[in-house]
Amino acid sequence: MPGFDDYMNTYLDRRMKNIVEEWNLGTMTDFGDYLVRLRSVEAEILEMGDFTHEAKEKLTNMEERLEKVREEKQ
Repeated sequence: MPGFDDYMNTYLDRRMKNIVEEWNLGTMTDFGDYLVRLRSVEAEILEMGDFTHEAKEKLTNMEERLEKVREEKQ
């Protein structure tokens, strides 16, 4: 059905921008810097992991100091 295929191709060509927007589809432009953004997010995740580890250590230290203060008060 070459006539129908040509009609569909023409229709899609005319409406592609609307279809992309309506269906919230990504385009090559959207994914152009995908790897850069992905690496940035991965780096932030590592930083958050480091922060979590450091915060846990500091909290443990503070809890130990608090326990010592409580013991000295008694």
